[in-house]
Amino acid sequence: MHYDLTDLRLFAAIAEEASLTRGAARAHLAPSSASHRLARLEESLGVALFERHARGLRPTRAGEALLGHARQVFAQLEQMHADLSPFARGVRAQVSLYANTNAINCFLPDDLGDFLRAEPHIRVTLKEMTSPEILRCVAGGETEIGVVAGEVPPDVLLARPYRQDRIVLVTPPGHPVSARARVRIAEVLDQPFVMLHTGSAFHTGLMNYVAETGGRLDVRIEVRSFEAVLRMAGAGVGLGLVPRSAAERAGRQRPFAVVDLDEPWASRDLSIVVRRDLALSPHAQALVDALAGGRNAH
Repeated sequence: MHYDLTDLRLFAAIAEEASLTRGAARAHLAPSSASHRLARLEESLGVALFERHARGLRPTRAGEALLGHARQVFAQLEQMHADLSPFARGVRAQVSLYANTNAINCFLPDDLGDFLRAEPHIRVTLKEMTSPEILRCVAGGETEIGVVAGEVPPDVLLARPYRQDRIVLVTPPGHPVSARARVRIAEVLDQPFVMLHTGSAFHTGLMNYVAETGGRLDVRIEVRSFEAVLRMAGAGVGLGLVPRSAAERAGRQRPFAVVDLDEPWASRDLSIVVRRDLALSPHAQALVDALAGGRNAH
């Protein structure tokens, strides 16, 4: 097959504009040149990519399949340029770090800020995942470093303590359970909840934990941050579940009550994990040492 990125960009432009003329203009080509390139692309692929209709050109099923792949190619190219551009600006190394929602929202901003100010020529690629997913990715070599909550399999992975935290229940002041020292999750499952959004590692983990106890959370509203969960819970929209560290950051003026959860899964002690049999690059090791030796580490 003989075609290039210009052909793919032209094809995508025609498909999105539903017009060869407008697509050619978007691709900065003359209509005659665009027509020739399109014919050559179809000939190379051995399929018709468009069919004519009253409003212009419409992709065939083969054209729709190619359009999806072309968009993925363009996205990958953009990511490639984004990954390479820091090196042109003097970055000498890149370190991959996967972390759960708790770590990303509550601890890593300050710690990564300190590290990157001290090591401006290192780029850290950070991705949010659930702790079980992170353990699999570190064990499989997809990422060098992970930050997880819970137990770490000692046969493949090496763990170092990072932070201590705990999931707590947040209620409005004066709620019937607000004066309790601790509560079981089963005692409040009849109440509506405000939760971090679906798709976040924190949401996925909590829903799984509660399901394992045989219960189900009645999620009234989903929001994008722990701060929003706290504000909603304080206003009486629903009960909230957040890390204690997130509640403590709200300070003394917080308009909500915090109650400990009497559940084994409420412990959110965080660990830094790496492959036991894999020697880290000096830059990755520097990041691990910085995180493990952070000013709030326990």
